[in-house]
Amino acid sequence: MYFKKATLDDLDTIIDILSDGRNQLAEAGVNQWQGDYPSRKQITADIMQGSAYLFNADDNATVGAVAVVPSPDETYDTAKAEWLNTTAPYVVIHRVAIHSSHAGHGYATQLFEKIIAHIAADHPEIKSIRIDTHADNQAMQHLIAKMNFKRVGEMVGVYHVDDVCYVYEKML
Repeated sequence: MYFKKATLDDLDTIIDILSDGRNQLAEAGVNQWQGDYPSRKQITADIMQGSAYLFNADDNATVGAVAVVPSPDETYDTAKAEWLNTTAPYVVIHRVAIHSSHAGHGYATQLFEKIIAHIAADHPEIKSIRIDTHADNQAMQHLIAKMNFKRVGEMVGVYHVDDVCYVYEKML
């Protein structure tokens, strides 16, 4: 498995993967991404700032997408969190999805492993990684815990008015 930075030519592919992710969440009864987030405008911004990535299997099939956003990230301005890293640069993993046609092959775990290894090896100035997920998204919470992130708090109403999201951080 490998990842590559996305370009504007990849916009429709990312939108397709995230739309599929939205459907997976709805089928699981999770009220995450069930509106205008993530929007085409948001994904375009991710691509333009160099934060959007595509993940490919060894056979070159595109299996997933993710955004790795540099600090500071205003999403966390209202979080009630006890951050592990309060001074050094961090990155945030946002908008993670593996297309349902590639589910069940461990790609989400591999995606996290590759991103974490890349950040640790190629960006020594980054001291931690942050991520959040909806309080009802048990699958993502399990994956985040499996990757040794620590739950440091929560935030309410950032993506939608009443949404509760758990916030996590991993020191590198």
